[in-house]
Amino acid sequence: MFARNWNIDFMKGRKVSALVSIVLIVASLGLLVTRGLNLGIDFQGGILMQLEFPSRVSVDEMRTLLGDVGQEGAQIQAYSDRGILIRLQSHQGEVREQTLAAIRTQHPDVDVLRLEKVGPVVGEQLRNEALLAVAIALIGILAYITVRFRFRFAVSSVLALLHDTIITLGVFSLTWREISLPFIAAILTIVGYSLNDTIVVLDRVRENWRFLRNWGIAPLLNTSINQMLSRTINTSLTTFLPVLAFFIWGGPVIANFSFALLVGIVVGTYSSIYISGGVLCAWYERSPER
Repeated sequence: MFARNWNIDFMKGRKVSALVSIVLIVASLGLLVTRGLNLGIDFQGGILMQLEFPSRVSVDEMRTLLGDVGQEGAQIQAYSDRGILIRLQSHQGEVREQTLAAIRTQHPDVDVLRLEKVGPVVGEQLRNEALLAVAIALIGILAYITVRFRFRFAVSSVLALLHDTIITLGVFSLTWREISLPFIAAILTIVGYSLNDTIVVLDRVRENWRFLRNWGIAPLLNTSINQMLSRTINTSLTTFLPVLAFFIWGGPVIANFSFALLVGIVVGTYSSIYISGGVLCAWYERSPER
């Protein structure tokens, strides 16, 4: 799509970009502390309803019915042509009765096979184990990039990953979009995408490192980023556009997953240039390394 020789002085704007990132991170952390996250049924539990209809019923029809009574966030799963599983976020009996009444207005002969309160799929133990797994993964990334490249490269990469994750969580807190299990998959996808983009840029920095004495750190980083810029733009656009289509036309089931990826792609592309490159530049200027 884009294949040209770029010559953009990215490092000239690194202080402004650093200030923007700090503001975004502080705002995101503030939102997470004061506003929190809209945790879905996977994290908070709710009511499970197993319904059997006398005739074929679709998930879309059921989603429309539940949306009319304010249960847009309910999980709906068809296990047969006439069988539907519904998980409501609320534990309240009023919500359960209101939902059943709405369904019975359209399907008065529906059979309720199961009706029970359920706990969260993701419990405290699982959350702690997930956090531990992420911490171990970050340490592994730090060790691998240190061995493969340099320790400073590893630190800048991990900082870029943390930057992307915190801002994505902040955007979800601000927009009050629901956090469910697919969101976890989206965060892991964002981490993989951002890390891949950062590694590509840093690999070119490593190749050009032999010119450091003659060029200086800022020109070296600018040259390396510009050399990979076409690849970065092409990768980002070819990823962003399909995800945008999923977000617009994919329906409510994957809307939050797609939205998380859209935010992650934008922030990840930005961080692979300004966070990893900016950290390397500032670090070298304070403590030169050959």
